[in-house]
Amino acid sequence: MDILSDLDARGLIHDTTDKAALAKRLDEGPITLYCGFDPTADSLHVGNLIGLLTLRRFQMAGHRPVSLAGGATGMVGDPSGKSSERNLLDDEALASNLELIVPSLRQFLDFSGDNAAKLVDNRAWTVGVSFLGFLRDIGKHATVNQMIAKESVKARMASDDGISYTEFSYMLLQAYDYAWLAENEGIELQVGGSDQWGNIVLGVDLIRRKLGMKAHALTWPLLLQKDGTKYGKTESGDTMWLGAHRMSPYRFYQAWMSVEDSEIRKLLLQLTFRQIEECYEIAVTHAEDPGSRLGQKTLAADLTALVHGDEAVKGAVEASDLLFSRDADPTSASSAAFEHLATEVPTTEVDDLSGLLVDALVGSGLATSKGDARRAIAEGGVYLNGQRIGNVEYAYATSQALAGGHHLLRRGKKRYHLLRMRR
Repeated sequence: MDILSDLDARGLIHDTTDKAALAKRLDEGPITLYCGFDPTADSLHVGNLIGLLTLRRFQMAGHRPVSLAGGATGMVGDPSGKSSERNLLDDEALASNLELIVPSLRQFLDFSGDNAAKLVDNRAWTVGVSFLGFLRDIGKHATVNQMIAKESVKARMASDDGISYTEFSYMLLQAYDYAWLAENEGIELQVGGSDQWGNIVLGVDLIRRKLGMKAHALTWPLLLQKDGTKYGKTESGDTMWLGAHRMSPYRFYQAWMSVEDSEIRKLLLQLTFRQIEECYEIAVTHAEDPGSRLGQKTLAADLTALVHGDEAVKGAVEASDLLFSRDADPTSASSAAFEHLATEVPTTEVDDLSGLLVDALVGSGLATSKGDARRAIAEGGVYLNGQRIGNVEYAYATSQALAGGHHLLRRGKKRYHLLRMRR
């Protein structure tokens, strides 16, 4: 299946400037395309995933992808989808954000071979452009009519706060990016979310007017939940970051485990590299037995592997089993599982992994006093490393420690505490 047909079958085509012309161009040979990512935070998030994966899909089909880190556009902020003005970031914050998102931009693409990917920063070609030069060479090719026709601009103009000239100019900067890349990198296609359509088309028009060249645009539908809100938030409202420094691989994995059954097929098609037929098969099998959670497990494992690697998946799965499966055996869990667990349950670092269980319960906060600890043990509600302990005088030893030097305490069904050897 050719790349456009594959994207179409996955529900990843919302608009194109001329689908037939783009299909013809792709049939003629490899094309260079780009997608932009602004460093408005120190991590990319789930909303950026389709862009990263789309670049990878084109590269797998033999085309050459370019990731654009918006060091310049990030200073302004795209008003698309925003109801109010963004806070402007200073040079130091932008530089720090760029440094932290670049690894994510790199990990999805292959930077070697005949169709090696490339990473660029639009500050490289905008930093020396004067205001008057920009107005003369770029601004004259765009009409205000085009710019105010954009839905996000119209919405902001109708609001009480309006829109600043700074954010209004963002689309011109993005159009300039496309024109510069078309002229200097041979880029013929820009891809992005459907909320970027107006910005991208302005670039297509600028390339035609200024360079006399043909360029293409392709957008995908925004990744929305059933209630119409964007994917990218957990049930508790936390942003689903791609950077492990902002969201642990375990929590990332768990976020996908909570998706609704009705979303499984769409998310497998749009966010994984599994063949289309396989996505349908998994969705059908899941629908026959939703309790197996096959769809969620597949989605969570695939996405966690893509973003954090195979070892992170193994650790996240094991950590999940330790917390949610009564059949899990902590003694067989890997050190990675406890590393994940330490980010999710209260953890105390100790110098000695031996002592009285009563003291450990009090010290960990699982018991309010030694009397409370003894009652809990006597009632059969205390577990050490998966084993129920009934002896109120029980002493645990270093030789019982789990992988990586850990003891896992549990009181009742859901109260955990991890003791770990001081690093």
